[in-house]
Amino acid sequence: MLASRSWLSRPLHERSTRLFLGVLLASLAVVTLLNLALPAGHTLHVSTYTVTLLGKYLCYALLAVAVDLVWGYLGILSLGHGAFFALGGYAMGMYLMRQIGDRGVYGHPVLPDFMVFLDWQSLPWYWHGFDMAWFAFLMVLLAPGLLALVFGFLAFRSRVTGVYLSIITQALTFALMLAFFRNEMGFGGNNGLTDFKELLGVDLTDDATRLGLFLATGVALALGYVLCRAIVASKLGRVCVATRDAEARTRFLGYRVERFQLFVFVVSAMLAGVAGALYVPQVGIINPGEFSPIFSIEIVLWVALGGRGTLYGAVIGALLVNYAKTVFTGVMPDAWLFALGGLFVLVTVLLPRGIAGLLAYRRPRRAAPDPSTTPREASA
Repeated sequence: MLASRSWLSRPLHERSTRLFLGVLLASLAVVTLLNLALPAGHTLHVSTYTVTLLGKYLCYALLAVAVDLVWGYLGILSLGHGAFFALGGYAMGMYLMRQIGDRGVYGHPVLPDFMVFLDWQSLPWYWHGFDMAWFAFLMVLLAPGLLALVFGFLAFRSRVTGVYLSIITQALTFALMLAFFRNEMGFGGNNGLTDFKELLGVDLTDDATRLGLFLATGVALALGYVLCRAIVASKLGRVCVATRDAEARTRFLGYRVERFQLFVFVVSAMLAGVAGALYVPQVGIINPGEFSPIFSIEIVLWVALGGRGTLYGAVIGALLVNYAKTVFTGVMPDAWLFALGGLFVLVTVLLPRGIAGLLAYRRPRRAAPDPSTTPREASA
């Protein structure tokens, strides 16, 4: 037990982790203060809409941390983490749909509105249990975790690596997107799940609920970051970095590489599921579009722009890109993807290690960097 506590608490002794947590918690406190203490007409007042938007950004930041864990430290370029994010979101959405009860458009006490519209006679077996919060929250972890376990076991056992693994992960999320688009699947088809009313007995449209979800997302990001730092700073993390840099040599030393890969991949998928579960009640909808391979590629761009292999760089990239997306889609909606592509090319050429690499370059170095926290150079 003492060893376990030491392993989990080790990141709290790192200067970078304390700095990250300090900035995050201070930001949460400032946003809360500006939302509650200042009147709506004040210049510095943060509206509930902005709070919800910031909460969505934090969900994306947690998702980016999950991707950076497997890409930056294992060398696995996953183009399917959008699937884990969506599965966690659907698990939360199913719970929220069951909470509507007879307040839906058709007034059915058990069946969601889309099932009544499609003339379903009874609730599918896989919807049972989602009327209980503990079961739904457990499925938020188990649904993406089990998918990652089965997929990772087959892929890593077969030693599928590199671009082939990336293509397979992309095919996985594309297949799930096509499946969830079908009305016969019982997940709302093209429209997905929406029209949520309450979460844990509180009104989702209430300003206090919106602020509470924002704070909960910030805490989840902090905990997820600490967990990932604990993994990469441990012996497990050193084996992961060795696998990333020289998998064949690591196998020769006697390590069962596929077991390390599988464990970290499953943890990353669960974190992505938590991000999806927090995302759904804040945006008010979950549909098959979240399975889109384009979304998974966009997540990778966040990490690349921020700086992979740093964790905090993934957070920076997710926040900056999504803020830019909010701005530019309003100014030039048709040209947003071109702007994103141009930004990616610009950073790749001028900042090959991302924004985090620029910050590390400007910071005076007091000691040699930890090899587990710096990504492998492209030329290696």
